[in-house]
Amino acid sequence: MKDITDYSLLTHNTFGIDARCARFLEYTSDDEARQVAAILRSTAQPFLIIGAGSNLLLTRDFPGTVVHSAVRGFSVDGCRVTCGSGEVWDDVVSQTLDCQLYGAENLSLIPGDVGASAVQNIGAYGAEVKDFIREVHAVEIATGQSCVIPAAECRYGYRQSRFKQEWRDRYLITRVVYEFSSVFQPRLDYGNIRAELDRRGIAQPTAQALRQVIIDIRRQKLPDPQEQGNAGSFFMNPVISRQQYEQLAVRYPDMPHYSVDADHEKIPAGWLIEQCGWKGSSLGRAGVHSRQALVLVNLGGATGREILTLCNYIQADVCEKFGIVIFPEVNIV
Repeated sequence: MKDITDYSLLTHNTFGIDARCARFLEYTSDDEARQVAAILRSTAQPFLIIGAGSNLLLTRDFPGTVVHSAVRGFSVDGCRVTCGSGEVWDDVVSQTLDCQLYGAENLSLIPGDVGASAVQNIGAYGAEVKDFIREVHAVEIATGQSCVIPAAECRYGYRQSRFKQEWRDRYLITRVVYEFSSVFQPRLDYGNIRAELDRRGIAQPTAQALRQVIIDIRRQKLPDPQEQGNAGSFFMNPVISRQQYEQLAVRYPDMPHYSVDADHEKIPAGWLIEQCGWKGSSLGRAGVHSRQALVLVNLGGATGREILTLCNYIQADVCEKFGIVIFPEVNIV
């Protein structure tokens, strides 16, 4: 177990913010997670549980303890896959395909760890990880007891779960159990997947071919955090009432939308931001990516507060122009 004081979090957030924490704890097993839970119960310091930092914006040094999972492991039992919470999510997608288990192809190249997948309910290109999660194994901080939480109790929604709401800071996740399919059923009708397959002359893609197309599309749209600090999609796509959508569609007939149910429509936040003129623009050392307006970037040396200020300006402009409030998907600390 790692236990380090005055620790730099530079390598633990993809925005590349050099914030520090008073103490850093990293666990690699259930036993170490229980030790970490005991430490957290015995100290008055605040604590922050992080994954790979791909969904994190640090606006200051953290005055307390930062906790990180380094639990490894990948095991298969039929269609069920059990993964350590510290495993890289995209490595899991790759390994499931190697095992001829399918369903996660559209979630390829989403940054972050397995533990974060269960907290965030990560999703992309018409798929959400909640459709595959069956159990979350964790240690309850208040008691130090190991527990198994059925997915049905996690109340998964769009980029939401109880881990982000009333269960925030309650558990240290150690493993996640997924159930995939032995039958490949490709989902091709979201975004420009089918168009890209057509361009490559692929009429009936294999799972590996679909994964590669998803990876290539994401790389074309999203900057590499190793080259330019970012946290991927910064904002959640807003869901609005059908009545509000119909009113806006009169003024903006080309506004893209996706039906959620009979009464609600989802609007791409990137499109809203682009219509406000922010795509490719900057505010000091913080900017909006030139190819994807949903992504805020560190242009070099930006502080977390500078990126947050840019976020606030964008939110205000979208609300003023469309009457829609967009919320950050990123965890702001």
